[in-house]
Amino acid sequence: MRATHRKSGTTDLSNPGHASGAAPSSGPSSAPPSGPSASPSTEPAAGPGGAGRADVLVIGAGPTGLLLAGDLAEAGLRVTLLERRAESTSNLSRALVVHARTLEQLDNRGLADELVVGGHPLTRMQIFGNVTLHPSRLRSRFPFVLVTPQFEVERLLARRATEAGAVIRYGAELLGFDQDAEGVTARFQDADGTRSERAAYLVGTDGVRSTVRETLGLPFPGRSVIRSLILADVRLEQAPAAPFLMNSTADATALVGAFGDGWYRVVGWNPRRQAADTDPVGLDEIRELTRLALGTDYGMHDARWISRFHSDERQVPDYRVGRVFLAGDAAHVHSPAGGQGMNTGLQDAANLSWKLASVLQGRAPDALLDSYHAERHPVGRMVLRSSGSLLRLALLHNPARRAIRTAAAQLISRFPPLSRRALSTVSGIGIAYPAGRGAHPLTGRRAPDIRFADSTRLYALLRHGRFVLITPAAETATQRPNDRVAHASWAGDRRTAVLVRPDGYIAWADDTRDPGARAAALRNALDRWTGSPTGG
Repeated sequence: MRATHRKSGTTDLSNPGHASGAAPSSGPSSAPPSGPSASPSTEPAAGPGGAGRADVLVIGAGPTGLLLAGDLAEAGLRVTLLERRAESTSNLSRALVVHARTLEQLDNRGLADELVVGGHPLTRMQIFGNVTLHPSRLRSRFPFVLVTPQFEVERLLARRATEAGAVIRYGAELLGFDQDAEGVTARFQDADGTRSERAAYLVGTDGVRSTVRETLGLPFPGRSVIRSLILADVRLEQAPAAPFLMNSTADATALVGAFGDGWYRVVGWNPRRQAADTDPVGLDEIRELTRLALGTDYGMHDARWISRFHSDERQVPDYRVGRVFLAGDAAHVHSPAGGQGMNTGLQDAANLSWKLASVLQGRAPDALLDSYHAERHPVGRMVLRSSGSLLRLALLHNPARRAIRTAAAQLISRFPPLSRRALSTVSGIGIAYPAGRGAHPLTGRRAPDIRFADSTRLYALLRHGRFVLITPAAETATQRPNDRVAHASWAGDRRTAVLVRPDGYIAWADDTRDPGARAAALRNALDRWTGSPTGG
């Protein structure tokens, strides 16, 4: 069944008595320099030609695969991650920003604060000349856009995954796989030859040229939307007026973003030079593009990385085929506008990981896994459309249309409700999942980082794959939560009972005042979402 994306409503759970934010949930990819990478587990693999055994095989050690593997390993599952790159080979770092919703997901895993310390938070962004957007208006613990290279995100996620026990095999290239009613058998090539590994499920997080997707025979419909984009990490003699600038003219489009450590990411495009990805590119070319779009090149020098690439808009029709799943760039690729690609992939992983853990631990039926496609495919489609629209706006050449675009952007920036809605969509804060007929209005919404009566925070309680049951302070849970559920009380006088999923979306809510009816509804919700109690 196909689900539809639903925008967030007006209930603010961070304020026990009022409305405003959103909350959520429904049911049952010349390389840049890289930071140090985590060492893979040394657990022995199957010998040449032999077969190992895992609960889940993850193919591709980019951010999406690493987050997924870490979640599953922390849940006590056996996870093997295959990555064809050698461990010493750095990944392409085209991703530049981490949005608020992704930081919330990383906060659930105890990683956000460390990442923020090493990055550069932007609370204002200047686009189309003098139009300024203010991420500081986001209703989140992270009201900013974090500029940090992708390899820093990967470093933290790889460390977490290996510490939790995930086995990462670098230099291991997937050759193919077969699935049956009981599991998946994957064949891969590494330094020791051809080997195989058996698992209950397999997840392809192996990027745009996904071997998993190709093996499934799935189409990847869409098209290339822009060619000859140039990316560079450079030093500047003159600091820009704002840490993030973007503008376009009839001759060029350019973006300059500060990493916060003296390095800047520059992106440029010339509509009159549509070169192939393999054509040589130098600092002079990106200097010219920046001068044409922004009026200056800020004394650009010392490029540590420069690359030319193209951008596609594509999405696979099915995120699940039997026991095989696709996530991240293997499932969807978008325009770089808005910086949503890596963020969307990480949120795919956050949605899928707890569901796989629940099924493999016998707490939920296999049908729960169908909700991964139902919830995430519409989000991928929405991101594809929104990022594509942003790109087309940025690349307008007609002076009259550019003037209209600037006027519209100024209107949005001057009216906080419009600005907040635009920013919430791009940041992921405003994304919600479809709820079933008759469900409570909060069901499917994102839960903000609520602070409880004992001063603990929701996102801290969500760690290690737990659900969180929130009830009024004067009301004790009528059925003791099981070992996968933490119990917390509202700080105020709110009467609603809420069950929050491990990915921070609301699975169930209830306003019933009748104690007996509330107890029955709570028992049903706990049994449905977390399985039968194991104690207490």
